Amino acid sequence: METRIAVIAIVVENLDAVEELNGLLHQYGGYIIGRMGLPYRKGNINILSVAVDAPQDVISTLSGKIGKLSGVSAKTAYSNIVYQTEDE
Repeated sequence: METRIAVIAIVVENLDAVEELNGLLHQYGGYIIGRMGLPYRKGNINILSVAVDAPQDVISTLSGKIGKLSGVSAKTAYSNIVYQTEDE
């Protein structure tokens, strides 16, 4: 299976969406390398970066689901390196 490293940048403007966002991140937790969240109180928003190692279609699906949440924006930056892993 081919996997890539990517970072999903997330801006949460609707704080009511945080619970659903955390549910999605939990659902895809097996692919998450790490995450960092920063509350920006002045703007009343949260900024997150989520590093993942997953097949490209999984990364795209997760990013798309996050971006469909009301008041949440997501953009993904992919590494150029493709890893070959054994299927489990």
